[in-house]
Amino acid sequence: MKRPVLRALAERLGILEGYRDNQGVSHLTSDGTREALLAALGHDASTESEAARALDALDRTSRCIAPFACLDADARPRRLRLRAPLDSSGPIEWALEVHQEDGGLVHASGSSRARPGGPIPVSLLHALPPGYHEVRATLRTAASERADRQVCVVAPVSCTRIEERTHRRGFGLLANLYTVRSATNHGFGDLGDLERLVDWAASARADFVGTNPLHASWNRGAAVSPYQASSRLYRNPLYLDLDAVPESHGDTEAAMMLDADDSRARLAAFRHAERIDYEGLAAWAAPLHAALHRAFVERHRGHDTPREREFLDYVQQQGEPLRDFATFQALDAFFGGRERGWYEWPAPFRDVRSPDVARFREQHAIETERHCWLQFELDRQLARVASRAEPDLAIGLFGDLALGSAPGGSDHWAFPDLFVDGAALGAPPDDYAGAGQDWSLPPLHPHRLAEDGFRYWTLLLRNALRHMGALRIDHIMGLFRQFWIPAGSAPLVGAYVRAPTDALLAILALESRRARAIIIGEDLGTVPRGLPARLARHGILSSRVMYFERERGAFRRAARYSARALVTANTHDHAPLTGWFEGADLKLRRDAGAIASDDLLDEALVRREEDRQALLRRLRRDGHLSAIAAPTAIDLCSAVHGFLARTAAPLLGIALDDLALEHEPVNLPGVPQSAHASWTRRMHVSIEQLRTDANVHRVLDAVARTRTRAP
Repeated sequence: MKRPVLRALAERLGILEGYRDNQGVSHLTSDGTREALLAALGHDASTESEAARALDALDRTSRCIAPFACLDADARPRRLRLRAPLDSSGPIEWALEVHQEDGGLVHASGSSRARPGGPIPVSLLHALPPGYHEVRATLRTAASERADRQVCVVAPVSCTRIEERTHRRGFGLLANLYTVRSATNHGFGDLGDLERLVDWAASARADFVGTNPLHASWNRGAAVSPYQASSRLYRNPLYLDLDAVPESHGDTEAAMMLDADDSRARLAAFRHAERIDYEGLAAWAAPLHAALHRAFVERHRGHDTPREREFLDYVQQQGEPLRDFATFQALDAFFGGRERGWYEWPAPFRDVRSPDVARFREQHAIETERHCWLQFELDRQLARVASRAEPDLAIGLFGDLALGSAPGGSDHWAFPDLFVDGAALGAPPDDYAGAGQDWSLPPLHPHRLAEDGFRYWTLLLRNALRHMGALRIDHIMGLFRQFWIPAGSAPLVGAYVRAPTDALLAILALESRRARAIIIGEDLGTVPRGLPARLARHGILSSRVMYFERERGAFRRAARYSARALVTANTHDHAPLTGWFEGADLKLRRDAGAIASDDLLDEALVRREEDRQALLRRLRRDGHLSAIAAPTAIDLCSAVHGFLARTAAPLLGIALDDLALEHEPVNLPGVPQSAHASWTRRMHVSIEQLRTDANVHRVLDAVARTRTRAP
């Protein structure tokens, strides 16, 4: 039975009719999927009459101005749109107050006629500067008066462009920071290691050092992926360089704890382990963090020292979101670190604004402040690394922003109205994952984001861009459309939902400009037609991964690579070069059950051998490998990066895992943590060893020489 009203409601709310996959095959959205996703968005469409009621309710909004608008900073004049009251008749008197971000105030008023519920266009003669402005609109008719507010963002079309940071084709080191092995860290790569990578990159004439998302994590069980964050707003305390915390020095409790025999023994075990013990590290670090905070309180709180003032300034700047995050961290510890986060807390504590949560915050003020202080110290250390990078690296630090926040986590708890509980983000079936992917991340509600003035998105970008010269946005297609899977369903029955693209891009452009940071979009997978061109128009670089750069089965020539992209050999979801060449990732997938039989493994290895030979042909044809000798692992690494260095891509990222000749990928996508311990593999050589390795030096020196020449 056809359901035209259901389909009209779905279209109104952004559920797309279908999509075309990367093979050009069309897939239509079913009515069952429409109904399920509308329910997740808060609209009953179980019958045509219910769908009609929902559609009518949307049409009968009483607001006189939309909650959010974005204006092009270069457009003249500035145009706003008011909405006539539904009961209007006769002339409508309107008045605007525009409270500018810089404190300026603009008034405008006039009279108009419009049909009930119809638009009233208004032109502002005053040129609003780029920024976030509050518009207060009032409409008066003979029968009524209505007043509403709007967040109005005036933003440039383009993010900071690569040419504004560097005029040469740059390159840099890319690290899965948590995997880094060094002489000083505690079995988990930290911000001290990031500083050492910056020094190494500067000596190698590189332009940036990139890292995985540093987002806050539960650090337990299966919840260890940097792309499944408890909070994307704040960072994981395991990245703290404990030796760089001022309170770790001198005659302090923390110093004594670190020097104790049992602590030294545990530290040695963490440092020598092949895999990261997140829970063990978190349990070991927690009392140290508490002792360091106690030392901070004793030395600085109430003494008006520069360090106290810096802390208080940070807390005031971050405001309520930091307070809520810190409260969540304290509650999570209090309730014993439940597997599903706040879903398993007693009911009164699931509401961030409940009186019980407020009382808990007062009764546990020290613990709550400790988590604020940890974020302050992480921010301070990251600022120090960025300052170290600034004189020598053209771009500096290169951050990463994950696609979403995990259900039951801090962001989900602190902004409950913004997350959709009846659906999960994922990807449709494609060549990489034949059954599709369910990432178990709750989508952000596009309409409630707008109603909230995109406050969360603004804060998210602002914190992600702090101290960064570049930011990679994972799955940037999510700014245009997202693949939603109804709760309890397989990815095959999911559908794409339109995102509020104009608003998301406007805020991204404004925050990028303010931070002077380049934006790189990860645009791999099922990509809408024309997306790379639209990214380029907004000054956003694309991503190009050598493994997938093919033309008619052959690896693409260097001259055919995009001149508007970050180019890499692989990503965190793929095997490092050495492991890819040997099929190590395929064998791991067989061990984990993701490849169902030895026969299927053999078929996959045959296809990999074909890919391997195709890559060797390209490298030999272009003069990067001998046509006779079988290449060693370092020969392959050198040849691949010599080849990529010759592309016109403005940025080349070189993975530490490739330089270290690692075999095992850090992640096997689609494989549960119980079958394979993704995100726990540590590097087998230290960054000190890599920096002094003659072969590694040869690779980086050759890349630096090539990148300084014209392509």
